[in-house]
Amino acid sequence: MKDITNTQTYPDVLIYLLAFTSGFSIMGIELLGGRILAPFFGSSVHIWGSIIAVFMLSLSLGYLLGGKLSTRSPSLTIYGLIFLFAAITLLPIILFSQSIMEAVFINIEDSRYGSLVASMVLFFIPTVILGMLSPYSVRLLVKNSNESGQVAGKLYFVSTLGSALGTIMTSFYFILWFEINPIIYNYIGVLACLGLLAIFIDKTQKTDKAELSHV
Repeated sequence: MKDITNTQTYPDVLIYLLAFTSGFSIMGIELLGGRILAPFFGSSVHIWGSIIAVFMLSLSLGYLLGGKLSTRSPSLTIYGLIFLFAAITLLPIILFSQSIMEAVFINIEDSRYGSLVASMVLFFIPTVILGMLSPYSVRLLVKNSNESGQVAGKLYFVSTLGSALGTIMTSFYFILWFEINPIIYNYIGVLACLGLLAIFIDKTQKTDKAELSHV
């Protein structure tokens, strides 16, 4: 039996929590994307088609990149940094979305292609980064090759459950209670805090392990 355990022991509950949060955030942001684009491009089916296509494309690329990154000395610190980068790349949605959509709206007359370009500019990079989290989560959770399928199944169950809850909470409640920007700020804050927590736990584990080695 091939052992692929990393040198550190990872807090599995935290990794599942972060995977759940990433799924929650992805669907929440995707739903908010429709509201963000609507003032310029409307809310017809081809607008949603553009948004869904961009999210699916960026997630597929994120899965590929996350899988490759997970083979290079995976650590909880890198995992936390992915969360931090995801949070940072969401900021332009708040800061520049209006100017970006105005420029696209003026230069591209067809709303189908305009919405596609605007979706790419606003959502492609943060969604790619969020997509990297699922394969990286699997790599951190798998202790040996025999349990990889079971771990992946549990991880994708938790992540998809988060996506479902993110869909319901954002569309049923958040969008009624808050403006779009405060919702995105909260997503940014949660992702950043969880990323920092993962880094802190990893550093603490390394310190404890170093102290034990000197005993």
